[in-house]
Order: sequence, then structure tokens, then C-alpha cells
Amino acid sequence: MGASPVPPRFAAAEAGRLLTSPTQPACHQCRNRTTVGDNGSMRVSAKVDYALRAVIELATAGDGPVKGERIAQAQEIPLKFLENILGDLRQAGIVRSQRGVEGGYWLARPPEEISVADVVRTVEGPIANVRGIGPESVSYVGSAERLQDVWIAVRANLRAVLERVTIADVARGDLPESVADLARDPDAWQPH
Repeated sequence: MGASPVPPRFAAAEAGRLLTSPTQPACHQCRNRTTVGDNGSMRVSAKVDYALRAVIELATAGDGPVKGERIAQAQEIPLKFLENILGDLRQAGIVRSQRGVEGGYWLARPPEEISVADVVRTVEGPIANVRGIGPESVSYVGSAERLQDVWIAVRANLRAVLERVTIADVARGDLPESVADLARDPDAWQPH
């Protein structure tokens, strides 16, 4: 894998960035923002970002339980928010937990068997929605009739990335070549 154009201090945050709902910037000032953490017209909820970072942290922790406090500190995630997210991930069978002095969290399956899409769906629901419903359930009339096909294609492309990338891939820093190729494209880094 080639060098990433993202500065190392931001690489972990970029690894967790996912499109959950497209938005159109309201003005030219919004389109030109460059603040850290601003991902332009892509909306990544804190819940998705934190869930992915927590699962990646567990993947790198090895065997045995990891305390929620350790995950929260390592990934700079508010502990109460993290505990709620870990509860969702536990209910979905992505993580397991044990209470007590020897307790903590660990992955319920090998990280090679957990896709980024699995985590996104667990904490946010379906990958791509239009006004809160799946694109297969929307319909348009007249000149906008083919817009449904656009949303279906967007979902297919999101799936092509999110279902292909596993937690192990991100934890190792070795993304599938097709995904790494997309990330290496300089145009992909432009906020337009």
C-alpha cells in the first residue's frame, strides 16, 4: 500500500469516516471549510466514528477483555457514549463483555469476519437512506424519475467499499487494493 496523503495524526480519524447521508452545502463558505473533522458534504455521525474506532481498538488489543475506560482513553471517546455504543455492538454479536474486576470487552468474532458495514449497520441502520427510507422504496415522477436509480447506485458503491473493508484491514493499515486505489486518487481528497 502506498503512502496516504492524510497526515499521520489524522489517519485514524479518516479511517472511520463513512457516508451515512449526503447533504448539500448551503453556501460557498460551507463548501470551502477546511477545519479538522469537517468532511464537507459527507455526514459521518459521531456514533459511527466512535463505534468503528472502538472495534478497531479491540482488534489491536489482542486476546482478553479490555476495559471501556482504556478504549475511551485510547480513542478519546466520551466514556458514557462509548458504553452505549458497546452495548449496541454486544447485542449485535460484534463484541462480548464480562463484568467485574477481570471484565471488559473483546471482539466476539475474528476481526477478519467483521466488515466496516457490519458496524455501521449496527449503530445507524441501513447504509444509505433517502429521507429515512431505503432508496428502493422511494419513487419520483416526471423529470426526476431516474433519481431513484442514482440513489441505488450510490448505495451500491458505498457497499462496494464498506462491505469489502474488514476491521482487520483497518487495524493492520492494509486496505483492499481496490479501496486503497480509490483513497490514493488525489481528487478523492478534494472537498467538492
